[in-house]
Amino acid sequence: MAKASQGGPGGGRRHAAVRVKGGKAHKPSSRLWLLRQLNDPYVHEAKRRGYRSRAAFKLIELDDRAKVLRPGLRVVDLGAAPGGWTQVAVARVRAGQVGGGRVVAIDKDPMDAIPGAVILEGDMTDPAAAARVLDALGGAPDLVLSDLSPAAMGHAPTDHLRIVALVEAAAEFALAHLAPGGAFVAKVFAGGTEKELLLRLKRSFAAVRHVKPPASRKGSAEIYLVATGFRGAE
Repeated sequence: MAKASQGGPGGGRRHAAVRVKGGKAHKPSSRLWLLRQLNDPYVHEAKRRGYRSRAAFKLIELDDRAKVLRPGLRVVDLGAAPGGWTQVAVARVRAGQVGGGRVVAIDKDPMDAIPGAVILEGDMTDPAAAARVLDALGGAPDLVLSDLSPAAMGHAPTDHLRIVALVEAAAEFALAHLAPGGAFVAKVFAGGTEKELLLRLKRSFAAVRHVKPPASRKGSAEIYLVATGFRGAE
């Protein structure tokens, strides 16, 4: 099990730059993605620490700032595959330990087991799947996490609508099921959260803000919404 230590790549480590050989065999976009992955310190550090994805560092950095993960909490990880966020959540709430919390992860794609977590396969927008999550959790969640993002279609307006739909679905789950005082953390994109949803969240939570963790690539449009102090849905 990877340790959820604070911060991202550090300790003065530097990795020698890697060049992609046989560039003609790759499309320009694929070659650029591969080159970025090979030279990304977060990718190297994720492998060193045993995290399933570099995204684990995004949650570590968000939590170091917002303090939403604490021992004993019940956590739901929506759209969890491949499991980097689930690994961090398990470690920080001490799931599977005496007096520890509980983590339930769900995704439409299959996920390998993570010690301390309950892994479910299903669509989080399906009421039956939501019922399975709550049953496995054994009570109302204290924290709902969502790093959901749809596969890009290449048509900006369509992609935006699909992104908004996922954020709204995750928010609906949080608003319907969170325990009093609970928190909601979700990935959104350029422009932040849709105005209507943001206003609704501000009425239901004591504090709502947008955060871009250092592990989120500078060129990426992603940003994270962090809502804390759930007061109940209106």
